[in-house]
Amino acid sequence: MEYVSSRDIHLSPSPVYSLVKKAEDKMLPYQWEALNDRLAEGPKSYSVRNFRAAAGEIDAPHAGAVFQDSDIFKWIEAAAYALKRERNPALEEKIDWFVSLMQKAQQPDGYLDTYYILTDISKRFTNLRDNHELYCLGHLIEAAVAYFEATGKRGILDVALKYVELVNATFGFEEGKKHGYPGHEEIELALVRLYRLTGDPMHLNLARYFLSARGTNDYFDDEAASRGDKPAWAWSVYSHRNRYYQADEPVKEMTMAKGHSVRQLYLLTGMAEVALETGDSELKAACDTMWKDITRRQMYITGAVGQSSFGEAFTLDYDLPSDTVYGETCAAISLYFFATALLKSHPLGEYGDIMDTLLHNGTLSGINEDGTRYFYVNPLECIPKRSKYSQSVFHVRTQRQPWYGCACCPPNIARMLTNLDERLLLKSGNTLYVNLFASLDTQTQLESGSVSLTETTDYPNDGSISIRINKAFHGFVLALRLPGWVQSYTLRINGQNPPCVMDEGYIYISDLKDGDEISYVLDMPARLVAAHPLSHATAGKVAVMRGPVVYCLEEADNGGELWNVLIRPDAPMSVSRDERFGQVIAAPALRQTQDNWDGYELYAPLRRPAYQDFTARFIPYRLWNNRGEGEMRVWLRLKEN
Repeated sequence: MEYVSSRDIHLSPSPVYSLVKKAEDKMLPYQWEALNDRLAEGPKSYSVRNFRAAAGEIDAPHAGAVFQDSDIFKWIEAAAYALKRERNPALEEKIDWFVSLMQKAQQPDGYLDTYYILTDISKRFTNLRDNHELYCLGHLIEAAVAYFEATGKRGILDVALKYVELVNATFGFEEGKKHGYPGHEEIELALVRLYRLTGDPMHLNLARYFLSARGTNDYFDDEAASRGDKPAWAWSVYSHRNRYYQADEPVKEMTMAKGHSVRQLYLLTGMAEVALETGDSELKAACDTMWKDITRRQMYITGAVGQSSFGEAFTLDYDLPSDTVYGETCAAISLYFFATALLKSHPLGEYGDIMDTLLHNGTLSGINEDGTRYFYVNPLECIPKRSKYSQSVFHVRTQRQPWYGCACCPPNIARMLTNLDERLLLKSGNTLYVNLFASLDTQTQLESGSVSLTETTDYPNDGSISIRINKAFHGFVLALRLPGWVQSYTLRINGQNPPCVMDEGYIYISDLKDGDEISYVLDMPARLVAAHPLSHATAGKVAVMRGPVVYCLEEADNGGELWNVLIRPDAPMSVSRDERFGQVIAAPALRQTQDNWDGYELYAPLRRPAYQDFTARFIPYRLWNNRGEGEMRVWLRLKEN
């Protein structure tokens, strides 16, 4: 299976189109200014400045994090996806100027990492555990592939290829090579992308090496000892054989997500991509096991992952606190990438369901309405006073930020959104899969001929999807994803019930002809969703959803002390259109009051609670915190009688 290229897709106005345009028109220009340290507020990036220094254009020490190079690489990748849809000379000029810096900074043997070039290059590749050289190279590779595919320009691609040659000569199982692997995974999936472009088996074999070596030795500890350092996290819950870095066991033996959430999910994405190219069934089986652990036992209702602020990490199954959650935007994006990789190997509707959940909840919550303010952390509950006075939730920002010293999330969400159209449709043989719903026109080549269709929808605001078959051929099959949350739907072709087959979350329709009109309507009532009883933080509570969208209460609509809001299981919920928030939901609710409490006594004998009726207003979770600081809550107490 492969995704239909954006060159074969023309988006038209719909929520997905709006997201892509926001990324192109708002996020890319804003982030370019941030990366060049030209924002009026927020911390400096130093990403471009470090390259100017490494290229000899300015005299300045390295500044920022050791992985600061990756921010500009992710931005280039995001910009390349925009250029793939439409060439933009001004945007290309910016990228080409930066590529010239990279060419000047690159060392004669291909090495390119500004941290070591500007500090002590003799120490390169001596701290793979902490210093992110291979991680940065992974993002360089992804940027290079994307920019070459968009423009045909080889500058950045040649830089990446030369660096990869050096890495291949340095690492491997062969005698005389380092038997190491990256502390922060990313290069594995990037090398597969490079292999698909070049066809060079060295690139795929290097990816396989990094996966095969991982967790089979104590490389990080041996490396630390050789430089006089101690094992990392030795005093913490991550002390066992570098489990924080997913290096405590061979990757094919993994059964539970652990350690840093983004690293874990980039690793899994690389595993899925390598399995797809090599047919390695054991590697694919490990991916399937990990997918189930993450999505069934360690994922928030919004698609967020990574429960702990300590180490930005996974914790354990069903441990899903709403207030202390980390839920890094990058972690949600990396889960989205993992889902997209798995979907290419097997057309399972569940993968599209999670992509849908992430797209409309756990990733979009990381940006504000105009794309110029960002959340690194995405809680499901926010009490601003606690973030100011309680260390346990100090990591929860009560307002989105203009930039971060560690700014991995902003360009990451930009590259996800500018590439969004290439995740809408898949094709395999003579089957075209409609995975994510958007208004578009497409004409693409299948095995036995080309097919053209027009899709129109306002999803997820509305569940109505119309598809016109402009051109088909005998044997063409259209597969429509049936989301897992759907309780009822209607499917008509030219007003008639069509013969179709349901399999693993897709509806397969055959015998389509030129001019056929498909009406696919997903019933989308507001509904209450319960949490698993083993989830200690949310057991007995409910959340409000409509379609794939999670809703929340905000103080701006409902007043404060949202922890005292309860809702009945049979509460009628009405949906209405709001110009700013799309579909909003209103429902009768109750607020527990202090009416029968004497003054400020902290504890008292059990007495019947006092409640006040009111109408609760719910907005999409992804849009919270666009009206200033205030409380927010997703999970509500349930009033049974």
